[in-house]
Amino acid sequence: MSTGMTRAWWWHRQGLDGTLDGADPAAVLATAGWARSVGGANPYLTLFSRAGTTRAVADAAVAGLEICELPAARGCTYVVPAADFALALQVGRHAAEAEAATAHRLGVPRQEIDDLCDAVLGALDGGPLDPAGLKARLGPAVRNLGEAGRKKGLTTTLPVALGLLQGAGEIRRIPANGRLDQQRFAYARWTPPRTRLTDDEARAELARRYFGWTGGASLAELRWFTAFSARDAKAAVAGLDLTEIGGGRLALRPDAEALAGYEPPAAPAYALLAGIDALVLLRRDVPSLLTGADPSRPVPGHRAGKNLADLPDLPGHAIVDRGRLIGLWEYDVETERIVWWVFDAGAAADPGLRSAVERTETFVRDQLGDARAMSLDSPKSRRPRIAALRAATQEDFT
Repeated sequence: MSTGMTRAWWWHRQGLDGTLDGADPAAVLATAGWARSVGGANPYLTLFSRAGTTRAVADAAVAGLEICELPAARGCTYVVPAADFALALQVGRHAAEAEAATAHRLGVPRQEIDDLCDAVLGALDGGPLDPAGLKARLGPAVRNLGEAGRKKGLTTTLPVALGLLQGAGEIRRIPANGRLDQQRFAYARWTPPRTRLTDDEARAELARRYFGWTGGASLAELRWFTAFSARDAKAAVAGLDLTEIGGGRLALRPDAEALAGYEPPAAPAYALLAGIDALVLLRRDVPSLLTGADPSRPVPGHRAGKNLADLPDLPGHAIVDRGRLIGLWEYDVETERIVWWVFDAGAAADPGLRSAVERTETFVRDQLGDARAMSLDSPKSRRPRIAALRAATQEDFT
């Protein structure tokens, strides 16, 4: 099986070939996988690139609890479909205990945290509150952890309680203005679906979903996504009908059989994705998306002079063609244009790529206003990356 065929298969399994066009947000996430949310544009770009989803439709799905941002794999926040709420909460709930352990090492008894959790629930009985409103309502029940806490990333005990309550499914975050591309929230009581799966069964179910989303991955890649131990990963896949597809990767048998008969399209098919799109993040293996001399190409503007293949994560948003990474892009708020760089001469001259850029540019400009990589990304912090992309491009396409 050629690497080009495998990349195209991953792209197909991710629904980037038009097979998800017009699908509702929950269906997209069920097929392509949970969308990592760090206060950036990835959830919106995930839905738009696969189904053409408008921001209004995505926001309505959030408001209707068809999809929700939850602590999930590794305890990281993902936007997940309603059918996966219970599973996401179960596999992510243990991560919140790590913050409670940190607070304990800072001299906060667990009983104090448990009492604060009860107080938070009581405060939210009257309706949603943001962190400032909670602090005002809870008063001295929230302890300031001082300089020692700041060094550990915990300024007060409130985030510890909120994390435990979210992991337990007692409360959920409501995004400010209903938007997924920022990190300002209120918190509300809720009662999500509960799973009857044991932890071992939940890990196996997550592994089954993961191999379905990816179309094939290695055990090491599964462990990165899930944070499973070697023992837990081995146990999680033991009951799955997996088969080798080459390159040390495994696939569910029906996917392996479909891959054997898969014919990728002959014509280019471009997509502009977030740098943490599932196509990239689920494996976290940038070299697998590259071909030919691409791995040795210098990353534009990289301070340490790294090449593309040296990085586990992309330095910007991605441009792909049938699963192959062919370039990077950023949104320039000042000009309201996408600045892009591709290292395939044929793609650079292809009107189809320009059309894909213009389509995404219109979506970002008219519906999002920006395409932040994460909450700390800003037009100012992005300027060096934009300048580097312009400098790396032989022609200014903006």
